[in-house]
Amino acid sequence: MTSAATNPPSAAPVEDLSGRNRLVITLLLVSTFTVILNETIMSVALPRMMDSLNVTASAAQWLTTAFLLTMAVVIPITGFLLQRFHTRQVFLSAMSFFSLGTLVCALAGGLPMLIVGRVVQAVGTAMMLPLLMTTVMNLVPPESRGKTMGNISIVISVAPAIGPTISGLILNYLHWRWMFWLVLPIGLFALVLGYMRLLNVTEPRKAPLDILSVILSAIGFGGLVYGLSTIGEGAGAREAAMPVWLPLAVGAVVLAVFIWRQLTLGPKGRALLDLRTFKVRVFTVSVIMMALAMMSLFGMIILLPIYMQNVLGLAPLTSGLLLLPGGLIMGLLAPIVGRLFDRIGARKLVVPGAIIVSCALWLMSTFGIETPIAVVLGGHVILSVGLALLFTPLFTSSLGSLPAEFYSHGSAVIGTAQQVSGAAGIALFVSVMAVRAQGEMLAGTDQLAATATGLSAGFTTAALISLGLIAASFFVRRPPDMGGPPAHAPH
Repeated sequence: MTSAATNPPSAAPVEDLSGRNRLVITLLLVSTFTVILNETIMSVALPRMMDSLNVTASAAQWLTTAFLLTMAVVIPITGFLLQRFHTRQVFLSAMSFFSLGTLVCALAGGLPMLIVGRVVQAVGTAMMLPLLMTTVMNLVPPESRGKTMGNISIVISVAPAIGPTISGLILNYLHWRWMFWLVLPIGLFALVLGYMRLLNVTEPRKAPLDILSVILSAIGFGGLVYGLSTIGEGAGAREAAMPVWLPLAVGAVVLAVFIWRQLTLGPKGRALLDLRTFKVRVFTVSVIMMALAMMSLFGMIILLPIYMQNVLGLAPLTSGLLLLPGGLIMGLLAPIVGRLFDRIGARKLVVPGAIIVSCALWLMSTFGIETPIAVVLGGHVILSVGLALLFTPLFTSSLGSLPAEFYSHGSAVIGTAQQVSGAAGIALFVSVMAVRAQGEMLAGTDQLAATATGLSAGFTTAALISLGLIAASFFVRRPPDMGGPPAHAPH
């Protein structure tokens, strides 16, 4: 087997987007938006589902934990799948898994079957984002990628941001099962349309599958995500079945072995997840920044509703609606930022974006019992503007800096980084909040004030992390094929 770096790319970029390519990208965008929206739609619904199914909070949290675990296990394998199989095959498989899982969830009579449905959903979800990004990089010429990646940023940032809002609206009027019944027709429509109209746009090549790497990946990433999710869910408030540090330690050790194996197999063209992508500095810096940005996004998706409901006393529907303007602003700005990227490059966007995100998080660290709702809304809108300036340039710069034959591996690396950093953000911020609040209550502070203080500590932690985001932003470069300085290809 020849080295991956010497194999021909799976498809050469075309000079213009034909009708076929536009249809492919649009279908992938809509489908990916649907599956990612499903990832966060569950958060607001858990209390209602606990009452309906008569289960404890720790048991119900497995609906989220099992989903995240499956994503962390499947995403690293997508690099192999995207090399080995046609676009159409991967898409139909992904939407079939997602639609089947959604149907199982809608019909589930108890928690075990509901968890099974979420796992099946997650298999399809994990395949869609790397498929979308790899396809776009193969079809769209470098000078137009910013605009197209802007549309991908809508999917990545807006879908999870408006998930709680849509969930709140559904739960205000309908049974929780309608979260799945309303999503199912969209998934089935995309599946049928893909079967009828989607054509193959890449040429698969013979790629080996290293079974040991699959096992190491599943244990390593799965252990980390499970450990982080356990911290976020429990935050020291309940007895754990095992020490929190155990899955984290096992995951970290196995992940180190996995990394060593990928670095060994990479030059032979046999790596499951080719980590030679990190030899390109633009890619490495962009992935680090994306991980920090996703920590902020997913952390705020959790902390802000807790603050609005438990401190300000707002109803779930009201708190969900207050998050909607920020999500819509991210969606409106993403295409504009994409066009700006095509004209001025990455750094002039990500530096102010990182600063704006940091300012918003420092503002949120001041939130308290008497903070006006308008200030809370303004803080979330400012954060959304900053994230909108970050996501499109980072996605485009990271993948655009790689040789074409590394697009599938780069997409899988980005997807894995998003899942692990999202779980880490939720775990870190919720844990800091819980520990600080418990300390305040032990000192005699009433529960409302203690919760507000704990949330402020969580926001402050996020603000401190954002300083690293600012520092890294100065090292982002325009990809070399878009007029930037040359980058060394992995070898």
